[in-house]
Amino acid sequence: MSAVQIIRVPILPFRMVNAHLLVGAAGCVLVDAGVPEAASKVGEALARAGRGWSDLKLIVVTHAHVDHAGSAAALRERSGALVVAHEAEVEHLDGRAPMTFCPTGWFGRVFVRAPLVHERYAPVTPDLVLSGGQTLDLAPYGVAGRVRHTPGHTRGSLSVVLESREALVGDLVASGLMLGGLARLGHAIRPPFELDPRAVGVALERLVDEGVQTFHLGHGGPLGAGEVRRHARVLAGSVAGAPHPQRMLQPR
Repeated sequence: MSAVQIIRVPILPFRMVNAHLLVGAAGCVLVDAGVPEAASKVGEALARAGRGWSDLKLIVVTHAHVDHAGSAAALRERSGALVVAHEAEVEHLDGRAPMTFCPTGWFGRVFVRAPLVHERYAPVTPDLVLSGGQTLDLAPYGVAGRVRHTPGHTRGSLSVVLESREALVGDLVASGLMLGGLARLGHAIRPPFELDPRAVGVALERLVDEGVQTFHLGHGGPLGAGEVRRHARVLAGSVAGAPHPQRMLQPR
C-alpha cells in the first residue's frame, strides 16, 4: 500500500486542538472530529488534499471528550463515513452517561470549570465498536495502519498506529503550554485531564518499544520517541487528580 499523507487539521489556533486527516491512495481516514461546528475545517482539509467528502471513509474517535467527538455526527452526515470508537466510550458518545474529568494540574483545575468541557454535543452511536484489546485494520479504508486500544486518558482511548512508524494518539500526551501549542512544542506534558496516568505511561512506552518514532497529538506536537519515553517514565510515579463529574450542559 502506498505511503499515507498526514494532514494536521487545526480546530483551534496555535495547535491547541488538532484533528488529523490521513490521505491514502484509496481513501481518507479522519482521526478525531474536533469541537462542534468544526466540520467545515475538515472539508477545507479534504479540498487542500484534492479530495472531497466522498473520499472520507472512516472517522476514528479517540475518546468522547467534546474537542475530539463534537462534530462526529455532522461529519458522518456529510460524508457517509463510518464512525469507530471503543466500547468504553459509547455511553458518553451517545449521551446516555456523563464523563469524569481528573485534572492533572492547575490548568486542568481551572479548565474543568469552563462550560466547553461540560457541553453536550450531537450524540453519535458508532458504526464500529472495538471491544477490549480488539484492533481494526485500516487497509479497507485506504490507509496502511491499525486502530488499537490505548487506555489511560479515558477508559476507551484509541490510537492509530501507521506502518510508517507514526502514531496518532489523541490525548495520551500533549506538548507545549496549557492546552498544547503556544511554545515548547517539543516538550511532552500531561493533557489537562487524565483518568489513569500510569496506564498512559504503559501504553506510550509500549508504542515506543514497538518502533513508533513520531507521535501526532490532539494538543501540540508532534513529538519524537525519545521525548515520549521520557514522559512515559515520569507517569510511572504519577497519580490521578480528584474526579469531577460532567455537568452535561445543553449545547450553546
